[in-house]
Amino acid sequence: MGRWSSPKDPALEAALRRNRRWVVNNQIKRLLLRFPSRTAPVRFLQSRFKTLDLMGRAANWLRKYPSCFEVFSADSQSGGSEQEPHFGFTKRMAALVDGEEAAVAASEPAMADRLARVLMLARGRRLQVSKLAALRGPLGLPDDYLLRLLPAHNDLFRLSNPFPHRRNASELELIRWAPSLAVSAVEAAAAVTNSAPQFTCSLPASWAKSHAKMEEFNSTPYISPYSEVWSVPGTDAEVEKRAVAVVHELLSLTLWKKMSILKLEHFRREFGLPEDTARMLLRHPCLFYVSNRYKIHTVVLREGYEGSELKVKDPVVMAKDMLGELMQEGLHEYNQQRRTANLEKKRRRGEIEVKKDEEELGSEELARLVSAEKREERRRFYKVLFGDGNR
Repeated sequence: MGRWSSPKDPALEAALRRNRRWVVNNQIKRLLLRFPSRTAPVRFLQSRFKTLDLMGRAANWLRKYPSCFEVFSADSQSGGSEQEPHFGFTKRMAALVDGEEAAVAASEPAMADRLARVLMLARGRRLQVSKLAALRGPLGLPDDYLLRLLPAHNDLFRLSNPFPHRRNASELELIRWAPSLAVSAVEAAAAVTNSAPQFTCSLPASWAKSHAKMEEFNSTPYISPYSEVWSVPGTDAEVEKRAVAVVHELLSLTLWKKMSILKLEHFRREFGLPEDTARMLLRHPCLFYVSNRYKIHTVVLREGYEGSELKVKDPVVMAKDMLGELMQEGLHEYNQQRRTANLEKKRRRGEIEVKKDEEELGSEELARLVSAEKREERRRFYKVLFGDGNR
């Protein structure tokens, strides 16, 4: 893939901004949820630290987020009367985790629809389960989505293994076509206005050349990405028209209206995408924004955002946003405590003078300053999109 990106869009770059801490804490949350008691020895987390790309002591990391995790002593799992440090969720964190789990459970019908649509986009209406793992995060599917969805929708999905002698060859297959789901986001929008389906340019009117190219692209009929008889159109123009429709629809199905281009290209054969998908995306800036933030090429569906905010937030996204707010609050609290402790040490050593106006700062003024600082930090930090593949 060529190393190119779209001209910088500050609002969408802000939407893509993420902090490694939130990704790590989400992984720690998932580790804890594997234990029925939602508690685990700190040494267990320490043993997983390298897989989280972290160094140092796990206990120090947990102390940075006092609003999320608590460390306490409990009986050693190895037996005996010895105690060792354990960690678990705080009450506030546990409540938000429960809220997220409730949002995921309530979203299972919508998950089944999204998964069915993805299979309807694919060649043969099937995808390898090992490959579907790459789409689990963008589609908002939990780790155990197969156990959740297959028993309740055995008339729609089926697990098969066409190559029993191969490892990881299991496939998820759509066993019946669902006409009610075979309506793309473009077609649904056209139905509302009773007009012919066509793509919409989400760039400002000042981008005259891009608008003109979009009008030219729309001059030929829209090709639905859903087809009961899967086939790739004949001419190069038709091939690109369908490929653009497929990517547009796939991004519309994701919770955050974005996806890693590397993951997207992983499904070239299954979705009938061109060899250089990234170059195709850059040819359609009205629809797609391509960013190389953190050296990870990501494509964003422009029409899914209003500035840096999603136009429509899924309940699961809102639950994750609340978790991110708590994580940020915990880090802010920790930093404030460290800052206060360091200032006190310097004052004791006589390195800085104690200013009377600082000491006499009223509690109301102090609270106002802390609140302003907190809002500014939250504005700058990424609002917990957790990244692809990190639920």
